[in-house]
Amino acid sequence: MDVRHQRGDQQLWRVYAGSVATVVLVRHGRTPANHDGVLAGRTPGMHLDDVGRGQAEAVAQRLAVLTLARVVASPLERTVETARSIVRSQNSSMRVRRDRGLLECGYGEWTGRPLKELAKEPLWRTVQAHPSAVLFPGGESLADVQHRAVATVRRHDADVQAEHGPHSLWAAVSHGDVIKAVVADALGLHLDQFQRIVADPCSVTVIRYTPQRPFVLHLNDHGTDLSRLRPPKRTRRARKLSSDAAVGGGAGVGTTSA
Repeated sequence: MDVRHQRGDQQLWRVYAGSVATVVLVRHGRTPANHDGVLAGRTPGMHLDDVGRGQAEAVAQRLAVLTLARVVASPLERTVETARSIVRSQNSSMRVRRDRGLLECGYGEWTGRPLKELAKEPLWRTVQAHPSAVLFPGGESLADVQHRAVATVRRHDADVQAEHGPHSLWAAVSHGDVIKAVVADALGLHLDQFQRIVADPCSVTVIRYTPQRPFVLHLNDHGTDLSRLRPPKRTRRARKLSSDAAVGGGAGVGTTSA
């Protein structure tokens, strides 16, 4: 495991301050546990089911219109299988990079139990209303999940930016609660608000990190044409990426300002 994401906040800011690459967050496809309402967590051997494989192929085709600089995945089977579908659609020699910073939350003693059973646990209400206080019995805290996931995404984002330039794109394949935690951070929301965010199987969420703020370009997206995320053609007046929000909403992603 790469431990660079464990650096202090001040060091992280110095490393990532100039990052303006764009990350495409993809949740893995459906599994038998998803279908049966069971909390899979880090259970080994949890593969995509037939529906999940179809979802992975579909999202891979959506992303095929983009040139991805890298594809990084949580090391669990369901995320790696989804990521491999994406890599195959890229028609390149790229391989899936596995990073434990994107790993599913450690649910501890909750792992493998039906959700309808867990909903009767006293901790369930805290998970719903005050997740920043949650430490799963024998597992991980949601606050720790957010910290290591955000640090991992920002680290890869900065690496991609340094290697491929400010308009580059890359994909991170992870899990529902992990993606929701990253989105909450990007939106400036307290972790206690992250249950308001949805990340369906094989949905696409896109975040562009700039020196002053992140921009959430897509959220839980299932059908938008993603070709507008392609970098602009190189011209003498190449469009500069800015941390400023467009007053009035702007002309949209993929357009060139006058």
